[in-house]
Amino acid sequence: MIGKMLTRRTVLKGGAAILAASLMPSAPASAHNGMVHIRIKGFAFDHDPATVKPGETLEFSNEDAVPHTATAADGSWDTGLIAPGTKAFVVFGAGFGTDYFCRFHPNMKASLAAE
Repeated sequence: MIGKMLTRRTVLKGGAAILAASLMPSAPASAHNGMVHIRIKGFAFDHDPATVKPGETLEFSNEDAVPHTATAADGSWDTGLIAPGTKAFVVFGAGFGTDYFCRFHPNMKASLAAE
């Protein structure tokens, strides 16, 4: 036999570790090189609120199987259609609205914490 023998205990320990990691809350979105990453997954925006400063770029990644948008509630910015598996970008500006939603799925709502 090559390598370690897998036992039921080893498999259960590994599964428990994976489950524990998946249940940990995600870290708040923050800028990396002026880019704030926001995933769209499971008909939800993954960071609410996401912290952003004027001049930073919001990157919206659509990981769902249907199109979405990220649209400011006050109409000050809009990504347009974000097809499944694609990204959209918005450079956040002073005076931009911080509450946003998906035009196709209005129950999808989130906000930005502007610095």
